Amino acid sequence: MVGQSPGPGSKAKSIFRLIRKQKKVSKQDLLDQCEMPVSTLTRVLEELTTQGWIRETGLGESTGGRRPILYEVNPDYGYVLGMEISRLNAKLVLCDLQTNKLAERGWPMTAEATPQYVLQRAVREIESMLAERQISLAAVLGLGIGAVGPLDRQRGIILHPRYFQAPGWENVDISRQLSEGLGIQVFLDNGANTAIRGEYWADPAREFKHLLYVHGGMGLRSAMMSDGKVVYGAVDMEGAVGQMIIQTDGRPHRESEGNYGSLESYTAIYALEQEAASKLKQGRDSLLRALAGSPEKVTFAHLVQALHKQDALTIEIFTQAATYFGIGLANLLNILHPEKVILGGPLITAHDLFFQISTRVAVQKAYYYPEYQVMFSRGRLGEDAIASGAAVMAIDSLTEE
Repeated sequence: MVGQSPGPGSKAKSIFRLIRKQKKVSKQDLLDQCEMPVSTLTRVLEELTTQGWIRETGLGESTGGRRPILYEVNPDYGYVLGMEISRLNAKLVLCDLQTNKLAERGWPMTAEATPQYVLQRAVREIESMLAERQISLAAVLGLGIGAVGPLDRQRGIILHPRYFQAPGWENVDISRQLSEGLGIQVFLDNGANTAIRGEYWADPAREFKHLLYVHGGMGLRSAMMSDGKVVYGAVDMEGAVGQMIIQTDGRPHRESEGNYGSLESYTAIYALEQEAASKLKQGRDSLLRALAGSPEKVTFAHLVQALHKQDALTIEIFTQAATYFGIGLANLLNILHPEKVILGGPLITAHDLFFQISTRVAVQKAYYYPEYQVMFSRGRLGEDAIASGAAVMAIDSLTEE
């Protein structure tokens, strides 16, 4: 039964989705939210309970009569795996069906982290996590992968990502190879799309109709959801936000085919490192000089360290980058009009300054403000967003209509 979709059709999937989103819910609440006769809903709940996808979990508050039975996803029905493959790190998580994290593994994506190395290590680490929890592979519903694009998610191929330290990351048939190595279903999507899935399901408070996710790190990545489903373009568009032009005669992109004056050239980690090196060469005083030793050796880690020590030059550099990032966010708001924007990645998590400045600038430049009110938040999942969201994708693949 493990690995099958819940129930015989769309009715069971839609009810399962409602229970997933609300964590614990009564039959009456479900009846209020779905267009189903009570007899049909009763039958669907019985099917899902019998199959093991959901379980009864105590009684809710009385509204005048008998206390209602509450239902929740059965966490022990099966397990899912999520994997992140980024330019800096690889991460694996093992989750139950409620996406509670049970175990994790991680390693840096160094010059030795070729596709063969990563694939072999992933299999070893997965087998180790399962053995520690005494879980068999037969109980695993699937493995989701959130990777740096561009990629072909339908065929499960990482196409030609940039800036990996190790060679060989062109046209990697990663889904097939891991599926054969483990004997389970494997699903691939870009990291921004898996992150937005993870963040969506991590927030039970409200189901936003239009949700935008922007990740700031080595590059800029974005994803969008509408009515709880990821919006896909004609091609993998994860990194397209970084090519947004904010100054037509501005800085050249680090790649020759990139746009002049692109957002990424002013706000990505690489841009901050380059700006710091340039300022130090001009003779500016800064703690960065002592931390890095020379301008060419300034890293993002040095910048974060100096920022937390209130170094004036570093504050200036981050403030400038956050302002440009806010302009880019405003452009997205004026085109897409999301209800909520979730910001994630190292640029957001490093220090409050970047989030505060960028969101303030974005709101100031939103065209319909104050009539158009958008909510900004940092991701709930933090550094786990991509891997945990990839685990969510494995569940979604079985339950989406």
